[in-house]
Amino acid sequence: MNQKNTAPTRQAKPSPAEMKALIALYEHKRFAVVENQARGLIGRFPGEALLWKLLGAALQAQGKDALSTMQNAAKLSPNDAELHNSLGMLLHERGEFESSLQSYRTALQIDSGFVEAYYNLGNLLSELGRYEAAVIRYRSALKLDPNRAVIHSNLGAALEELGRIDQAVASCRLALELDPGMTTVRSNLLGMLNSSSGKDPAKLLEEARKYGTSVSRKVTSRYTDWKCEEQPQRLRVGIVSGDLHNHPGGYFLESLLMNLDPARIELIAYPTDTHSDALTERIKPFFAAWKPLHKQSDADAARLIHADGVHVLLDLAGHTEQNRLPIFAWKPAPVQATWLGYFATTGVKEMDYLLADTAGVPEHQRKYFTESVWYLPETRLCFTAPEFNLPVASLPASKNGYITFGCFQRLTKASNEVLKVWGKVLDAVPGAKLRWQCRQLGDSTVAEAFAERLRKHGIDLARVTMHGAVSREAYLAAHAEVDVILDTFPFPGGTTTCEALWMGVPTLTLAGDTLLARQGASMLTAAGLPEWIANSEAEYIGKATSLTGDLPGLAKLRAGLREQVKASPLFDAKRFARNFEDALWGMWQAHTQSNSSATEKVV
Repeated sequence: MNQKNTAPTRQAKPSPAEMKALIALYEHKRFAVVENQARGLIGRFPGEALLWKLLGAALQAQGKDALSTMQNAAKLSPNDAELHNSLGMLLHERGEFESSLQSYRTALQIDSGFVEAYYNLGNLLSELGRYEAAVIRYRSALKLDPNRAVIHSNLGAALEELGRIDQAVASCRLALELDPGMTTVRSNLLGMLNSSSGKDPAKLLEEARKYGTSVSRKVTSRYTDWKCEEQPQRLRVGIVSGDLHNHPGGYFLESLLMNLDPARIELIAYPTDTHSDALTERIKPFFAAWKPLHKQSDADAARLIHADGVHVLLDLAGHTEQNRLPIFAWKPAPVQATWLGYFATTGVKEMDYLLADTAGVPEHQRKYFTESVWYLPETRLCFTAPEFNLPVASLPASKNGYITFGCFQRLTKASNEVLKVWGKVLDAVPGAKLRWQCRQLGDSTVAEAFAERLRKHGIDLARVTMHGAVSREAYLAAHAEVDVILDTFPFPGGTTTCEALWMGVPTLTLAGDTLLARQGASMLTAAGLPEWIANSEAEYIGKATSLTGDLPGLAKLRAGLREQVKASPLFDAKRFARNFEDALWGMWQAHTQSNSSATEKVV
């Protein structure tokens, strides 16, 4: 007689009711419960892809590591485009870029109409400096969904990196038409407009005011009284910056921090990103506290700063990456000023001052700032000498027999006007060559497109060499191949100009009509090189010819330039620190005097 198997039948899948309940919990954001229940169900049904997917999503929502969970889900459901896209995002966050690229591409192979995958792939390619490829993916996404403001915005950022400023501006304006509240896009737009040629400063001011109005509308309760001492022994100064690491902003800040008098100034750092490196570790000891803001809302960040009793709050970003200008609209400190990282007005009416020098902002240009301009004597910037022990090389032209002009700036600054003038410079200096090095030129597609632009401006490519990014030390060493730096305009060099001076290489700059356009003039004035400042395109071309025509004089200048700039205000950190301290105290005293006057009027 046959025996019957009376053991219970094991289900191959969870019941519809179990799955419905789990999905409902997820939709109600009960992620910890979803995690526990999903794990229990996976113990019974380890081959069910949707359980792994829900578990991964719940882990992500709780800030937990979900990578292995999502990888399991993708193995069990290899044709789920959404899963591969989510996996790509996780890998991207972990810095596993090649694996992330593959996941996004797999998602698009499964579903070529997947907007999110195109968008995420574009973001990753941008981060990798592959801007041409990023532009293609963003445009693919916009063909499928033309009303996504954030995609227009990121397309604009990629186009800016490629130097296509007009297209970049158009993309940002489209993004703002779709979502007028995108303050980050307004910041990006202001940066683009201020770096473009021929812009009316009054209209730039109007655009900046629009930004200020936008952020002010989001403030629910602006501070009108503060917790700081009225008559302090030391000023408590807060620094809001995303550049407290190996970055141009950090290079200008480090020597100042080393020389500020701790008996007069107490510093609190409010970093806006998580980046940390050797420079970060060197500057941390100069701060009494280090309070990151990257996870905090504008309101919470303002509340923190207000509670710290800060006297003067410094913004070091302006409308550049990682800025937190909306915090300043809450007025968490009684005195607020912008300095260092940006070269125009912020447009934020709660920003009291902008620190400048008279070479950068002549008296008649003060009207183009919503802030009051507070003048620092001699220079608004002081550069920290590079830590590398690199000697100044002899003049390359002495052995080459021809002048090598150099540029180490982003292609963003290579406007058609710049290339046109540089073409005339090369025509005027027989045999001269141009050496250009920047990150974007490491992408062969970008380099080919740029070469075509050079050809269109009559520049013989046989006279041009292009190089991609290298380490900072190797980049500094590359100045041994350059006789003279040609500055871009109206967006000149800053860090690159100082680094070139340190390596014995002078920069020929064209002074414009704005703080940004006059940055090169400000630096060269402070460095004691006024003869390297041109005031017109014709003078720029003429100086390129005359200053490079005297090779013995150029060789002599090169040999003594490092010592000259070390003794100048541009590198004399002790001198600059005293001037900076006086400026901070001066702004505070102006505030207290203003308050006293207001009180007297009320009485």
